[in-house]
Amino acid sequence: MDRRRFLNSSALIGTQSLLAPALAFAQAPAVITRDAMRPQFPSGIQSGDPTSSAAMIWARSDRPARMWVEWSSTASFANAQRIRGNYLLENTDYTGRIDLTQLPAGQEVFYRVVLQDLHNERVLSQAMSGHLRLPQATHQKATRNVRFVWSGDTVGQGWGINEAWGGMKIYEQMRQVNPDFFLHSGDNIYADGPITAEVKLPDGSLWKNIVTEEVSKVAETLNEFRGRYRYNMMDVNLRRMAADVPQIWQWDDHEVCNNYSDSKDLSKDNRYTEKNIPLLVARATKAFHEFAPMRNFGNQESERVYRHIPHGPLMDMFVLDIRSYRGPNSANLQTSENQESAFLGRPQIAWLLEGLKKSKATWKVIAADMPIGLQVPDGKTADGSDQWEAIANGDNNEAKGREIEFARLLREIKKANIHNIVWLTADVHYTAAHFYDPNKAKFNDFNPFWEFVSGPLNAGAFGPNLPDNTFGLQVAYQKAPQEQNAAPSTGMQFFGQVDIDAKTQAMTVTLKDLVGASLYSKTLVPHKA
Repeated sequence: MDRRRFLNSSALIGTQSLLAPALAFAQAPAVITRDAMRPQFPSGIQSGDPTSSAAMIWARSDRPARMWVEWSSTASFANAQRIRGNYLLENTDYTGRIDLTQLPAGQEVFYRVVLQDLHNERVLSQAMSGHLRLPQATHQKATRNVRFVWSGDTVGQGWGINEAWGGMKIYEQMRQVNPDFFLHSGDNIYADGPITAEVKLPDGSLWKNIVTEEVSKVAETLNEFRGRYRYNMMDVNLRRMAADVPQIWQWDDHEVCNNYSDSKDLSKDNRYTEKNIPLLVARATKAFHEFAPMRNFGNQESERVYRHIPHGPLMDMFVLDIRSYRGPNSANLQTSENQESAFLGRPQIAWLLEGLKKSKATWKVIAADMPIGLQVPDGKTADGSDQWEAIANGDNNEAKGREIEFARLLREIKKANIHNIVWLTADVHYTAAHFYDPNKAKFNDFNPFWEFVSGPLNAGAFGPNLPDNTFGLQVAYQKAPQEQNAAPSTGMQFFGQVDIDAKTQAMTVTLKDLVGASLYSKTLVPHKA
């Protein structure tokens, strides 16, 4: 059965097959009650971090409940496996996850989630159905093509859910290309961007947003951070894709507040009554991990975001965290690598190098939440110098500041003779293809590589940003709006699509727009050892 047909036909069936677990507790027939009295899924369901044998399943209830998941490799749910999940309680905003393991490598997996009401265990929700596709095992010969999409920057600059316009339509476009997974490259929410009921457009018409209490102001309390995720998940397009396509989440600054680092100062921002950045980060972090369909790293660092997700013999995905280990935003002109110039930090750099060296996959995709060579300004320092948010410092010269860390990373990659590395990112709210050419760089001790940029997703469009020449960034393609903070209705919304051919192992990256039109495509032939 076609997976879209499955989702449309079985979203509200299958509850009876999940009654048995409830009976084991209640020892009584299941109560047949009106739908309004059953537990509900106010934020839908999601899957995430898929590997060849496992995937996370996420759900949120509207009341205290227990989560149950049933899965099968067939849409008919023949020989289904039933898993008892965790309790969904107030301390996690009624969210919860199950790590489905021992799944069949390379197969389609159909799943459905049922919520068991903890006030009356005989009352069950209707079943919510989902689908995911697993990669082949890494040791297998590649027999199936890989396709995935990526983008970032969701609901920013006050552009919220406009149901009259069709909601966040770009999520449906991404779903329609039938990807194996969706990589969200950061800024899953805009905690610092209040949403108003109406925004006047340049032509005099109105953009009309759904507004909730939590999104009407900057997020400060834990509930307000949670409310940002709840808001995005009100969109029908996002929820449909989340049930149909596994996701890989990373984060950036707007999950907390704009351009935050150790130097962030909110003392003059009258929108905030809570000025304590570490406390805001703590609340934002808890909300992110509650709503992200990602696998916990473990007690060693329970909130770690950077991780390796193998995707069969054709690709390894390395998800970076460019936010949590950085030093303060500054003029970014330090002449040695130190705590002030840190961006990824030494432990993460060491982890990435080790993973790249061990990888046997054809392609090594590095998911970064910020571009390497674009100038991303962050106002002025106390002495009036330009302050920088990303890696580049506008110096167009030898590596300084955060560039030193990346110079070391790129040098070590070359020294280890690692090839077929591609960087994917978002952040700057336009789309671009960048080639980093050592022959045109001030620092040139590295192998050439490509970086592709995409976004935003129902947020203001900006750009283009100026390139920095330290690593020889060459702009092969870019598309950005003529005006800054262009509304989603201008069409300046973008995502990228990656296709890896199982036979030739070539990777084709295509930049696409709001209606799914192909803007630019680049086919990369793998380097053979």
